[in-house]
Amino acid sequence: MNHHVEVLADKTALVERSLELVRAKIDEAIQRGDRCTIALAGGSTPKPLYESLATLNLPWDKIHIFWGDERYVSPTDPESNQLMARQAWLDRVSFPQANIHPIPTQGNDPVMDAQRHEAHLQQFFTISPGEFPNFDIILLGIGDDAHTASLFPHTEALQVRDRLVTVGNKDGQPRITFTVPLINHAHNVFFLVAGASKQQALGEIFAAEADPLTYPARLIQPLGELWWLLDEPAGRELAV
Repeated sequence: MNHHVEVLADKTALVERSLELVRAKIDEAIQRGDRCTIALAGGSTPKPLYESLATLNLPWDKIHIFWGDERYVSPTDPESNQLMARQAWLDRVSFPQANIHPIPTQGNDPVMDAQRHEAHLQQFFTISPGEFPNFDIILLGIGDDAHTASLFPHTEALQVRDRLVTVGNKDGQPRITFTVPLINHAHNVFFLVAGASKQQALGEIFAAEADPLTYPARLIQPLGELWWLLDEPAGRELAV
């Protein structure tokens, strides 16, 4: 694993650096395999990145979009990660709809929908049960509790090692999420983190020793490159 940590001056600089790196990794992936697979994060921090990506002239037909996790709500719900990404980026460019692979959330059964999405990933990546795909780019954030995707502290989802997709739990509300091993098989994982409220979580994530079941982002140790891109308010206490 190649581990990179960068503390940028502010959120604007964080977005600019994220755009630079993500665009480079898209180009690398297309050169390597004639396509790029990206799993998006929700939340406010990556939204300006998506808005910036929408201004570029990229080979949209070679880019496939997924999500690392999704709230179990309608795709038109204001809380939907899919809706945010569509409004900020996907619906603003000529993206082939067949290249957008949302997590199903309308089957009234989160377990079944997680299984459906896992089957879709297996078919798309042409892998067998027990195998893990290698996403080109996975974008992540962290919460103030050091969760990432919908992998929350001391929840069952953290223990899943034999699935691609599982059901996470946030205060009793189901969410569908990529599993730890799926994320860790990526070529590139980017954490985008902004704001002073994240300092304590980052301190535990970067500590020499801490319980990963309490601070789930510690579990993310990809086979490929790991990038932590932090704005100064988030990263000022780190000795990096």
